[in-house]
Order: sequence, then C-alpha cells, then structure tokens
Amino acid sequence: MNINIDQDKCLRCGMCTGIAMDIFEFDDDGNIKPNNDKITDENKGEVEEAIASCPVGAISNTAEE
Repeated sequence: MNINIDQDKCLRCGMCTGIAMDIFEFDDDGNIKPNNDKITDENKGEVEEAIASCPVGAISNTAEE
C-alpha cells in the first residue's frame, strides 16, 4: 500500500487524520501528508476507511493503480 494525496483536490478537512491519525498528518504548510512507512497489516483497514471517507476523493492507493 502506497498512499498519495492530490493536494489540488484536498479540502484539508482532517477526516483522514481523524480516522487514521498514525498515517495522516498535517505538515507545517497545512497540507495533509501520508506516512507510508507506518502502514501495517493492523492499521490497513483504517487507511482504507480514510480513503473511502475522503469527501473529494483526494486520497489514492497508488500501489493499486
């Protein structure tokens, strides 16, 4: 799993950070960035839920593309 966020689409609403706070975080510029190194089998479900919950579809799993 390799997560990418389309910053042009992202609303910075924080939905993903609330669902998978170990994976998604705000950077110093206010953009949300994924920490792909922390994705494990245990939290993969949370990451998939965050992807599905993004209101504008800005998050993608680039490993599946």
